[in-house]
Amino acid sequence: RARMREIAQTRMRYGYRKIHVLLAREGYCVGKFLLRRLYREEGLSLRYRPGRRRRAQGTRPERRPPARPNAAWSLDFVADQLSNGHKFRMLTVLDVYTRECVAITVGQRLTGVEVVSTLDRTRLQRGAPGRLFCDNGSEFTSHLLDLWAYHRGVTIEFSRPGKPTDNTFIESFNGTLRDECLNAHWFTTLDDAKEKISAWRTEYNESRPYRALGRFRLRNLPGGIGT
Repeated sequence: RARMREIAQTRMRYGYRKIHVLLAREGYCVGKFLLRRLYREEGLSLRYRPGRRRRAQGTRPERRPPARPNAAWSLDFVADQLSNGHKFRMLTVLDVYTRECVAITVGQRLTGVEVVSTLDRTRLQRGAPGRLFCDNGSEFTSHLLDLWAYHRGVTIEFSRPGKPTDNTFIESFNGTLRDECLNAHWFTTLDDAKEKISAWRTEYNESRPYRALGRFRLRNLPGGIGT
């Protein structure tokens, strides 16, 4: 019961079926129907309201702040459009401790496959994070990302529905990305957008002063960039 409650608190949109899979992975031998009864007795059942997205009961426990680089990455999506009106998306990945932007993937349509591909490519460059902070979007709640995290010992911590303040670091970064890059450039093609956004990411990581790390200090990155 205790472990079931812990999972339900961190994965607010998971029902008893998904929780049953996670418990089985951890070695708990409990039948699905028994777990459903315990799940309901604990008051964890998801509520369904006509015309509204489902919401989970309970509250998310306070997140532990990361104590070292690569301890936690934060993920989110940003949308923009080209000069011809065609829309595109960006997946942004931020190291919560150093505030380094470890990846930005640009594409017309980004799915859970691209999320996993981006994370795995970044993992090969710098190692896997201990935790992932993200919202409840379908790309982040996919079975593919869940399997990737499970096999690499990564914990996924979801924000509460309608609570962007649970993921303030990536929200702040995305605001900076929009203000300093997206609003400052006119993208003619997707390749043009990729090139300019990549150049801005390099500047952001290597030369942009960052007040939160000290009085306008540069980031002290794992690769030795910054002071």
